[in-house]
Amino acid sequence: MQKSKIQAKKEDWMNSKWRPAMGWMYMAVCVMDFVAFPILWSLLQSLSHGQVTSQWQPLTLQGAGLFHIAMGGVLGLAAYGRTQEKMAGANNGGIQIPTGAGTTYVPPGQGTINVSNQSVSSGSPSFGGAPTPSFASAPSAFGAKPLGPPPAVQPLL
Repeated sequence: MQKSKIQAKKEDWMNSKWRPAMGWMYMAVCVMDFVAFPILWSLLQSLSHGQVTSQWQPLTLQGAGLFHIAMGGVLGLAAYGRTQEKMAGANNGGIQIPTGAGTTYVPPGQGTINVSNQSVSSGSPSFGGAPTPSFASAPSAFGAKPLGPPPAVQPLL
């Protein structure tokens, strides 16, 4: 049995928009509970009694803030799940991301890697292929005598 386009579109909307809807709902609840309701509560008291006698108690903080803990879990797991879907190729035209994409890390002593926009150097491997400076001697002061004592002789390994 095939579903009509309207049914498929309704399911697609719900499946694709529930994560942002949860985020917007959580943001609206926080804005109302921490911004709008305290202001309205104070205005109501000042208009009816002439002074503010009590402070607004946020409803979402009742019960040790379980609402915020639960929403943090829902939104965190939803974001993690969406990341996994994107990595698996969902909603990106079916493009599969190859394993190891996005990294050119090579552990020290394991060789070098050449990316097309980097130059290959014959010196020691470093960023951009530039040779690593030697710190065996202290810099001179404008062509005068070298600063500091001469470097100690290093034993050969």
